[in-house]
Parts: sequence; structure tokens; C-alpha cells
Amino acid sequence: MSALKRTPLYDAHRALGARLVPFAGWEMPVQYRSILEEHAAVRSAAGLFDVSHMGEIHVSGPGAVASVERLVTCPVASLRAGRVRYGLLCNEDGGVVDDVTVYRLADDHLFLCVNASNIEKDYRWIARHALPDARVEDRSDRTGLLALQGPASAAVLSRVCDVPLAGMKRFTFAEGAVAGAGALVSRTGYTGSDGFEIYLDAADAERVFAALLDAGKPHGLAPCGLGARDTLRLEAALPLYGHELDDTTSPLEAGLGRFVKRETGGFVGAEAIERRALAGHARALAGFVVEGRGIARAEHAIFCGGARVGVVTSGAPSPTLGKPIGLGYVPPALAAPGTEIEIHVSRPSGSRTGDRAIAARIVDTPFWKPTQPTGGTSTSARPHTA
Repeated sequence: MSALKRTPLYDAHRALGARLVPFAGWEMPVQYRSILEEHAAVRSAAGLFDVSHMGEIHVSGPGAVASVERLVTCPVASLRAGRVRYGLLCNEDGGVVDDVTVYRLADDHLFLCVNASNIEKDYRWIARHALPDARVEDRSDRTGLLALQGPASAAVLSRVCDVPLAGMKRFTFAEGAVAGAGALVSRTGYTGSDGFEIYLDAADAERVFAALLDAGKPHGLAPCGLGARDTLRLEAALPLYGHELDDTTSPLEAGLGRFVKRETGGFVGAEAIERRALAGHARALAGFVVEGRGIARAEHAIFCGGARVGVVTSGAPSPTLGKPIGLGYVPPALAAPGTEIEIHVSRPSGSRTGDRAIAARIVDTPFWKPTQPTGGTSTSARPHTA
């Protein structure tokens, strides 16, 4: 087994007493204090995450825009410099290779932020399908990425940043300095709350991380790990690759049709997505709230009317709502809010009793969203992944 990779902030995490766990081939902090405290900090004040394990794949040259346009489900040619769009890379069968955010740096230069577990796969896929006059470069190893999330994030960042944040809308970015280091500051995130993602040279990551923690002390900023990141994204009903999305799942099944340019097509997998839609999808992603005692977890079976009808893809207690929630695939006819279901929790091997059924109910998603979205755009829109 190969050794786990470490981000530039590994020593900082250890100094802060983080509990480190394996994740997507990396040794990452799952929590510093408690997941509940870190989750609450993001919802009420601000939280700072190390997400340097994410990948950054740049595409440049005369064929850059056309190459990315034919690869992702969202429109790219109309994307202006300084703007970001969420989209998906799909295979020829219409399944999801990965979900990504696309940044337009210049007329002939874009980069895609991709999931940590898919960096090599995505690089090979993009390089394979790029036009001859496009250069594809993986800059993941030399790029650090911090996520500053929560309603106080702008106040914290403004103390150490020369980018004008007040007028920055969601899904836009600007380049400037953060704590004296050159950075790209993007108003995006993966928590459902307002916030920023800060791309910078890996060598500057530890210094900027420390500066942000210091600047955030008066605002209640907390360092946060992957545990809170997962409960936050689940409350916002944001899909996670490997759970809600994979190489066999159509974006339409996952409820991501608004991020697919179905009218124009032209991307890898477009025809297959339409064929699958015409044939009728056998399943749809739905959110549910657990009403019985227990917690739904990934791979638990979903039952309705005594029959197994689906599977849980993500589940956890919601610290904000005070009850367990989850996402899962069920037949489209059962995805309507109000449908009563059961989650069957498997007993440990060797147990004398069978699975335990927990009552649950399909509900609208997201489970949580801010009361006053920032910049005129709902922060529950899909920003990025883990």
C-alpha cells in the first residue's frame, strides 16, 4: 500500500491537535475539537478548511475553450474571465467521470478544480479528449487551497486581503494578495453557507492559514475538518462523488439537470444522457428526514410498502436541524416529498436479530439554506465537492 499524501498544512494540523484520518489517498484532519462545534461555527460565524488535496487541472492555448466545452456539461464559451461555473465530466455512456468547477482565467486559459480521488483519472480523461492546440497541465501538487466558510467569512478575509470583497458575487473570483501571498480568491464553497475558496502557492499555504486563524479570532473562526465539511454539505444537499455520483450515474438521475446544456449538447456523453432520459430513469436522488430512532448511513437499504426500493448514498445527523437526514436513490414515483419510507439498518455480523427498520420521510432539499443569500444568488446552488 502506498504512503498517504500530506498537504502543505500537515504540520499545522498536528500542532492544532487535529485527528488525522486517511481520505482519498491523503492524511487529512477529520476534526480539531468536535464536529458539532465546527459545524456550528460555520453556520453562525466562520470555519477554515484545508482542502489542498483537491486537484487543479489547467487547460490553455488556442483550443482551450473548445476543448473544455466538449468535455463539461455546462456552457464554457459564454463564461467570462473572472467567472466560475459548476459542471460535470461525463463518459460516453452518460455517467459522471467527475463533478468540477470551471474557472475562466483568460480568453485562452481555464482551470478545472476536481475531486482529490479523481485527479489522475480526470487528467488522463481531459488530456485524451483535448484538441491538439490545447495544453493540459496538472498543477495540483504545487497548489494550496483553503476554504473560508460562514457568514463572517468576508469580515475575516477582509482583514488580510486586498481584494475588494464587498461587491464580489457568488461564482466570481479575483486575484490579489492574502496575508501578503499572491492568491486567487473565489466566492465559492461546499457548505451551503456564504464563503470563499483561496487558491495559492503551496509554499504559502501554512503562513496564510495561520494569518486567517489569527484574523478570525474576534469573529469566532474555528479550524474545521472533513467531518464538519460532510455534515455541512449534506444539509445543503450537495452531492459527493463516490456517493451520489459515479461513472454509472446520469446527472439527470442526480437532479443536476440545470447544470447540463441539453439544448446544445456537444459534450462527451450528451447523446447517451438524452437516450437514458428518453427511456425513463429507473431512479432519482431524493432527500429524507429520519423520524424514527437511528441514523441512516451510506449503503443502508431503503424500503417502501414492504419492498426494497433503493439505497442510501449519504446520511448523518444534522447539527442544525437536530435530526438525522440523508440522500438516496429511489424510483422517481417515490421521490415526491411526503412519501413515507423505511431505512433498514444492518445489524452487526453474528447478531441474533435481523435488520432494524427506521421510519423516514422524503422531503424537499436542500435541508437547510441561508435566510438571506449573498450577492443575489442562493448559496445553496452547487459550488463544489470534497
